[in-house]
Amino acid sequence: MANEALAAIVELFRSAPLLAGDDIGAMRAAMSALTAAQSLADDIDYAPTSLGSVGAEWASAHDTAPADRTVLYFHGGAYCLGSIATHRTLVGNLARAASARVASVEYRLAPEDPFPAAVDDAVAAYRALIASGTPATRIAFAGDSAGGGLTAATLLALRDAGDPLPACAVCISPWLDLSCSGDSMRTRAEQDPMIVPAQLRALGEAYLAGASPHAPLASPVFGDLRGLPPILIHVGTAETLLDDSTRFAERALAAGVDVALEVWDEMIHVWHAFAPLLPEADRAIAGIGDYLRARVR
Repeated sequence: MANEALAAIVELFRSAPLLAGDDIGAMRAAMSALTAAQSLADDIDYAPTSLGSVGAEWASAHDTAPADRTVLYFHGGAYCLGSIATHRTLVGNLARAASARVASVEYRLAPEDPFPAAVDDAVAAYRALIASGTPATRIAFAGDSAGGGLTAATLLALRDAGDPLPACAVCISPWLDLSCSGDSMRTRAEQDPMIVPAQLRALGEAYLAGASPHAPLASPVFGDLRGLPPILIHVGTAETLLDDSTRFAERALAAGVDVALEVWDEMIHVWHAFAPLLPEADRAIAGIGDYLRARVR
């Protein structure tokens, strides 16, 4: 184990798994309780908003010019859990690192609103942002876990519809294959303290509601990736979702996409959320900030 902080985080999730049982309401409550204790930084402003019919929240650092750089953020939670509130600290940290205003999107969740509701909301939020006067060249997408998969799916949906695409995208520990067919679902199962493959499959089925797990807008790893903008992918070696990222990056590179894949040794699912407790989280967030500032300007 790389350090004591990481070991403590791993032990916490092994003793109290976030994805446990089959009660989605209980899992939602557990995720909310886990993140409620996080303190918000004094230098980040948060403001509720809406992007068309989709709820959202702006996060921006005090020294960020309002129109300089915009990030549309999609939270994780296996398409069934999570919210603006559960990801507020992570989004604020990204806003500071990227010198950006970040719109965290409250897309609809399954099972109440199954596939493709999340994609529809993400597309609608982006189009509302464009309609408000923000040019596509000054927008980036970002998301973690299912939100990372949603980031890629939204790019595919927009490309197919002929919309202008954002300048770039960032996928953090993305869930890109709802069929859960990557080898790491098996080979990394003992190392991953956060993702239980059987539970993940069940949540995926709740989201799909009978749709094919191989549909590109559900599992972008199976899509035609030509024409997508530059993409940065962060994934850890201790993730069951490792192969989602490596396979997607390989296929994207073959399709001519500018992909930067960073595989972080010993890191767990969305380790970025554990800043400032985990030094690797601080470094990863800083790296994402550098990436976004270099490409959205």
